[in-house]
Amino acid sequence: MKLEDKINIVEDILKDKKVAIGFSGGADSTLMTYLSSRVAADTLAVTIDNHLLPTGFVENVRKACERFGVRHEVIEIDFYENEDFLENSPKRCFTCRDLMYSTIEKVAHENGFDFICDGNNISDLVVDRPGILITYKKDFNTPFIKSKLSSAEIHEYLDKNNIPYSRSTTCLATRIPTNTKTTKEKIDRIGFCEDYISDNTNCKIVKVRDLEELGIIEVDNIDEILSDDKFKQINDALKSQGFKKVALNLSQIDDNEYIAIDYDEGSYSYQLPFTINLEDTKKQIENIISYDEEKIELDKTTIFENGLIEGHDFEDYDIALDAFMDTLQQLRRNI
Repeated sequence: MKLEDKINIVEDILKDKKVAIGFSGGADSTLMTYLSSRVAADTLAVTIDNHLLPTGFVENVRKACERFGVRHEVIEIDFYENEDFLENSPKRCFTCRDLMYSTIEKVAHENGFDFICDGNNISDLVVDRPGILITYKKDFNTPFIKSKLSSAEIHEYLDKNNIPYSRSTTCLATRIPTNTKTTKEKIDRIGFCEDYISDNTNCKIVKVRDLEELGIIEVDNIDEILSDDKFKQINDALKSQGFKKVALNLSQIDDNEYIAIDYDEGSYSYQLPFTINLEDTKKQIENIISYDEEKIELDKTTIFENGLIEGHDFEDYDIALDAFMDTLQQLRRNI
């Protein structure tokens, strides 16, 4: 399916509705808000300021909403007051999204908006992001998933139409390893380090992983760090914040996520990075051929508890990929 066809599907979903959108100013929510501003009866963008986001976050989202001419509300939630979140268990993203989406839902209903959606896209379903379970729990609408839009396609559309968006909107708490407590001191240190790198390079995406005495830098342009002795300056700046060692991840950040399957002679396979809750998944699917504790058998697809998806008897790659994306929408994962 062509990109414009997928965009048309999204617009048909949003058309003439009163649409409330969880808005971060990143690529996904920016495109959703832009499209809604064109076709919806009314649009409300709701931004959650949890005090854990990059510098300039609130200012950027306000400017974006003014540019699109949509209503906008910024709601503050102090995550430092939530002990479950600060404990930083492997369920942290689930906890975070539950807090934010409950607030978005409340604000939307108070303002008379009955169609609430988020910017999750189809490629979000093949990475380890357990927060998607909150989207399902709250029954938020997901037009990008339904239209099978990937991150790469969303970026392509935004760039082609000169629609500005922020490439750095992720929560700073994600830089702290799970099962180590999140503190304001750690967040402040991460924020300072990321700001320093952003201010002294042309990197658009910067992350500093906080592993106590070790700081690991991740960027979208490694050459920017290595040129003109910038790494020495950055090394000194990060060590001034208490890191004893500073490392550079040689794998550049690439946020153009897409989906590619292993396909050969009518069959495909894909190993997801998480396990599948077969019992919950079964509730989403009709025409199951067989089911046991290890797998669900469908007509042309097998879903394994370990996250492996296999398909067979498909005429070509595109048909197999389309069927795989249909299956992804029915899956319910474990945390």
